[in-house]
Amino acid sequence: MRRREFLKLSSAAGVAVLAPRFALAQGASGYENLLVLVELKGGNDGLNTVVPYADRTYYSLRPRLAIKRDEVLQLDARTGLHPSLAALMPLWQARELAIVQGVGYPRPNLSHFRSIEIWDTASKSEEYLADGWLTRAFAARPVPRRYAADGVVIGSQDLGPLAGTGARAIALANTAQFQRQARMAQPAQARGNSALSHVMKVEMDVAQAAAGLRGNHEFKTDFPQGAFGNAVKAAAQVIASPSGVAAVRLSLNGFDTHVNQPNVHANLLKQLGEGLAALKSALVELGRWDRTLVMTYAEFGRRPQENGSSGTDHGTANAHFVTGGRVRGGLYGQAPQLDRLENGNLAYAIDFRSLYATALERWWGVPAASALGARFETLDVLKA
Repeated sequence: MRRREFLKLSSAAGVAVLAPRFALAQGASGYENLLVLVELKGGNDGLNTVVPYADRTYYSLRPRLAIKRDEVLQLDARTGLHPSLAALMPLWQARELAIVQGVGYPRPNLSHFRSIEIWDTASKSEEYLADGWLTRAFAARPVPRRYAADGVVIGSQDLGPLAGTGARAIALANTAQFQRQARMAQPAQARGNSALSHVMKVEMDVAQAAAGLRGNHEFKTDFPQGAFGNAVKAAAQVIASPSGVAAVRLSLNGFDTHVNQPNVHANLLKQLGEGLAALKSALVELGRWDRTLVMTYAEFGRRPQENGSSGTDHGTANAHFVTGGRVRGGLYGQAPQLDRLENGNLAYAIDFRSLYATALERWWGVPAASALGARFETLDVLKA
């Protein structure tokens, strides 16, 4: 059995591990600050998430889908949140929630596969890169060797921004299954069999990482039910482990709302809001809230005009959340310019790589150009 075949089997069981780098710096600075990425898979509808309730054009474009003005959770005189995001209001009121509007990139691609590839690799629209942007960042400034892993992906086998060669990346469905799988390694069985020895070496890498990430913290936090709530709980256990990681990525699936959007979207946003609120609660318990930066992302937004199936089709610029104990809360970027659409879609105001540059430079102290291929303006969303 070759290593690639073993990884396929591991992936089916809920675990995938990339081979660790052979040389890692011992004292890389900045990674005591944790980055949590939350992918909204399918392309979240930003206009019904961060609602321009004072804009009449919003209601004319969405006669059936628009959130009623008296239901919006008002943030200011023009902008509010979907009512299902009530769990985020305490974060907003504590000024720990930044909302970045108009996030996108030049020459946007409306294919799910290609656009998320652009986001994961931080590439130009016409550029194809093999490694994820976090993988390149960790190559430029390695995570300390004492860390159990560079990054952990929960709720998906797709490594996304941690894909490529070099990163010590782990994908797991849940921590209990991950640890059971890791304990299956029995190196003594491999004696005299070079192929099996290689497989067992990979298994031991899994086992060592699992041992480092095993968290048994008894949280007081009440985690939400469901797949995303379970993913948040698993992430909290990973963060509670003594060895640590630099980055965690969670996924919430189902945002490709072409048909019957209202109920589906409301349920997804409720999961998101309650999950992020529970994550804050758990991080506060661990004393990690001030050392954690949480950012949402998605491959694209939705078109401003509703379709004929009570849904929305693939769009461009979007709104995203940034939260954490050192986040400077408020509205950033540009409110949707619904009277200035480009081919029926919103023009972007903030390049998504500016979010990445903010995390790299202002959160970790890593030169962004080494990972992103160019310099991008950072956002003033973090307190000194």
